Amino acid sequence: MSEIAQKSEFDQIAEAVAAIRSRWSHEAEVGIILGTGLGNLAGKIEADVVIPYAELPHFPRSTVETHAGQLILGRLQGKRVVAMQGRFHLYEGYTAKQVTFPVRVMKALGASTLIVSNACGGLNPQFRRGDIMLLEDHINLLGANPLIGVNDDRLGPRWPDMIEPYSHDLLDKAKEVALRLGIPVQQGVYVAVPGPSLETRAEYRFLRMTGADVVGMSTVPEVIVAVHAGMKVLGFSIITDMGLPDALQPVQISEIIAAANAAEPKMNQIICGVLDEL
Repeated sequence: MSEIAQKSEFDQIAEAVAAIRSRWSHEAEVGIILGTGLGNLAGKIEADVVIPYAELPHFPRSTVETHAGQLILGRLQGKRVVAMQGRFHLYEGYTAKQVTFPVRVMKALGASTLIVSNACGGLNPQFRRGDIMLLEDHINLLGANPLIGVNDDRLGPRWPDMIEPYSHDLLDKAKEVALRLGIPVQQGVYVAVPGPSLETRAEYRFLRMTGADVVGMSTVPEVIVAVHAGMKVLGFSIITDMGLPDALQPVQISEIIAAANAAEPKMNQIICGVLDEL
């Protein structure tokens, strides 16, 4: 067994934090995960340092073409932030623990709040492509949970309560900011599936029957770990295509990216407005 395999998750987190601390000595306040087509917020961060994932111990490597694969540490709206420009997914071949490892590192760096974003498919017929949805809850259909295995009480409790995975206070703040800015937002439930194939007509029907408003391939593992670690979470989805079974159209990834890029500036305004009020 290799030396790396023998190390506990707690020790791996400590090594990654030490590598970051050698280049950035501040205490983080907020962690940010930027999803598919949503990396432009990174340009607004007053970066102290930018670290490619490849230079951080135990970090996976982002294999998704649109994900820059780097950690940005600095200030945004006066808050110390650590931002992932590109996340990890189960469909890349990573375990749920690997996907969520950066959230553990954010918490260890001091972040008490996590802001997550993703591009997703719309299931609710009242939603439209380009809409921004605030996450109020989620459904985990990934077939995996990052907390499976022996629990380390130093990281969080054995049975974390998921009654409020997305902070009601942060959700209210986001809605207030959106209203003040005149940006319409939806609110609903995100369902996570493994991917990478998109859904069939029958699967879209099934997912809508479960109570989901949008579907995606990420976010839920990171939120579970954030809750386990005692962080408050605010989640955003940008609807890049519609999964309406009776009006289904072929989807091009380039169109998904374009839709995310078009809606992202509005989402970023809301995120910045929320940060102002923290």
